[in-house]
Amino acid sequence: MTETPDTGPDPGPDLREPDLPRTMKVRQKALRTGWTTGTCASAAAKAATEALVSGRPVEVVEVALPSGRRITFATERCEVLSADRAEAVVVKDAGDDPDATHGAHITATVTRRPQSSGLELDGGIGVGVVTKPGLGLEPGGPAINPVPREMITQAVREAADVDRAGLSVVISVPEGEKMARKTTNAKLGILGGISILGTTGIVRPFSTASWRASVEQAVSVMAAQGEDTLVLCTGGRTEKGAMLRYPHLPDVCFVEVGDFTGAALRRALDHGLTRVVFVGMAGKLTKIASGVLMTHYTRSKVSTELLGDVTRQVGGGEELAAQVDTANTGRHAYELWEKADLLKPGGDELCHRVADVLTRFTEGVMAAEVAMVDFTGKNVVAAYPRESTA
Repeated sequence: MTETPDTGPDPGPDLREPDLPRTMKVRQKALRTGWTTGTCASAAAKAATEALVSGRPVEVVEVALPSGRRITFATERCEVLSADRAEAVVVKDAGDDPDATHGAHITATVTRRPQSSGLELDGGIGVGVVTKPGLGLEPGGPAINPVPREMITQAVREAADVDRAGLSVVISVPEGEKMARKTTNAKLGILGGISILGTTGIVRPFSTASWRASVEQAVSVMAAQGEDTLVLCTGGRTEKGAMLRYPHLPDVCFVEVGDFTGAALRRALDHGLTRVVFVGMAGKLTKIASGVLMTHYTRSKVSTELLGDVTRQVGGGEELAAQVDTANTGRHAYELWEKADLLKPGGDELCHRVADVLTRFTEGVMAAEVAMVDFTGKNVVAAYPRESTA
């Protein structure tokens, strides 16, 4: 806690819980899940590959999600363009999520690569190009994230032996550049189109009042089992990391909180819980450390200035702190810390600040522990308290 001559102890950031966008508040029916651009790209790529191998258009194709679940897609269009090239289109259905890419025509063009082996993956028209660091992708390359890359590769390998005869796969999205204007891609340095995204392959309507209600219900179920430690995880990957960190806790203790940390904590207080553990990645932790308890992207942003302040506090030089102040993303700041060997002290301090916010939000009723995981979700790289007793 820092001291100032005039005001005494720093009370910390103002606590805020922005409301959901009005259009997301009321739903009259159960919410329908959809498919990520990554899943649709894998389906289109497999259909085009099957068409190239067989010489015939493909109307239906089956692909695997990261969980192993198999999903069947109908192609909107599938054509054999020549003896060496085929193309397929799958239309993205985002379910009831307010997704800018709903209805996108995810297109895969597959071409033989004579005298070569392996799979070459690239982005075409309407798929953004990465121009800044901090996204986990190489600048200059297409904005096709790691899990979709794996899904596309698996789908193509199911249809062709690319180790014997090489293939080129180009993913494109007509109107993708226009769709990208409704996203944060340009601010992140992804130019010219949308990103091919997804970690589970499924679009769940997280950003709705119904999802908030499901979070609150999960907390109630956990409390009804007589458990006293609530573990809030920001998503599926962080939940897996949290389970590895706290293996003795039953599954019911782990709640995938999404954007609704404030709602989860209020429900926990209603049930008399006194201990909360929060596990997340750098970006979400930064939002909460800034005092934001409803972290939907339309209502909050990552404060890299806060991370710059953390950098100074843990002994980083002013040059590094200035770089962190202007980092492109929370991940970019994380990478700058990592290069400067400040990931552990910087992360520990960030976790400390998050714990302070969580405790303040509950008016001191709940003791808070916080862990920051890497971008696989599996490895805890920082925590507060530094040595957990859980």
